[in-house]
Amino acid sequence: MKFTMITGAVAIAAMTATSAFAQDEDRTGWPESFTVGTASQGGTYFAYGSGWANLVAEELGISGGGEVTGGPMQNMALVHTGDAQFGMTTMGPAAESLAGTNPIAPGLQMTNACAMFPMYQTPFSITALSSSGISSIADIPDGAKIGFGPAGSTSDTYFPRMMEELGVNFDRRNGGWSDLGGQLQDGLLDVIAFAAGVPVPAVSQLEVQTDINIIEFTEEEQAKILEAFPVSEFAIAGDTYSTLQGDARSVSMWNFAVANCDLPASFVKAAVNVVMSDNDRMVNIHKAARSTLPENWTKNTVLKWHPGAAEWFTENAGADIPADMIHGN
Repeated sequence: MKFTMITGAVAIAAMTATSAFAQDEDRTGWPESFTVGTASQGGTYFAYGSGWANLVAEELGISGGGEVTGGPMQNMALVHTGDAQFGMTTMGPAAESLAGTNPIAPGLQMTNACAMFPMYQTPFSITALSSSGISSIADIPDGAKIGFGPAGSTSDTYFPRMMEELGVNFDRRNGGWSDLGGQLQDGLLDVIAFAAGVPVPAVSQLEVQTDINIIEFTEEEQAKILEAFPVSEFAIAGDTYSTLQGDARSVSMWNFAVANCDLPASFVKAAVNVVMSDNDRMVNIHKAARSTLPENWTKNTVLKWHPGAAEWFTENAGADIPADMIHGN
């Protein structure tokens, strides 16, 4: 399971007296450095994950950064094995990983990846060039070349199944979001099916460079997807992209940060505090962090909580986490 370091290590020599976690706190067992498994460049995971990795590194005075990976499925594997201390996943891939059906390691139940904090909802959306004439799912031609993101990502895992459910016949393509955006512009793809927090950097870049259509689900299509998949109703706000004239009907899946369950509770609690204690700072990293709020701890119904994270949410968000949902209990 190889991944590539993109974000430079960040560290500080000392911390201010006002920091929530002082340097003289007991740091027994804390790692000298950490990595956060994200996804491909051009996607929300990479921007969001690299941002909070740098923030935690700076605030805690530890070298750390984000890693380019294959996304949620690979992140679950990396965190489970300890090859990455932290990672990000969606609830669908998390459930499959716990059940032993993660394609990265079939049969391996990845129970050593624990819930850390709620991130945001991942909407499923479709983008095509305006010049293609594709403005609805029904317009997608038979055998269309559709980019579904990196292999094994949430998008690649669920969006092809959704398209099949809606009767779309397609030629499946994979790649990083930035790369797929370039292929769409060059006419090598007909459509890109995104599952990523909004605004998706690759879509924002596309609409600056060319005219695009952001395609919403019809009410009937949305209802069909809600019935068949572990997703929720969602609307992409009209001000998310300049291309949109109003809210766009979609479906979404919740994302959570995960931590290796063997990490010291004090370290994970400190990292959670950095992320969850100042939402404005997180929103400056990525607008999707508007949902990175303490009260959204309830959105995890799949993963056991890391003890350090559970302690933070109990003390700061009034969380009533069942004992059997905390790792080690």
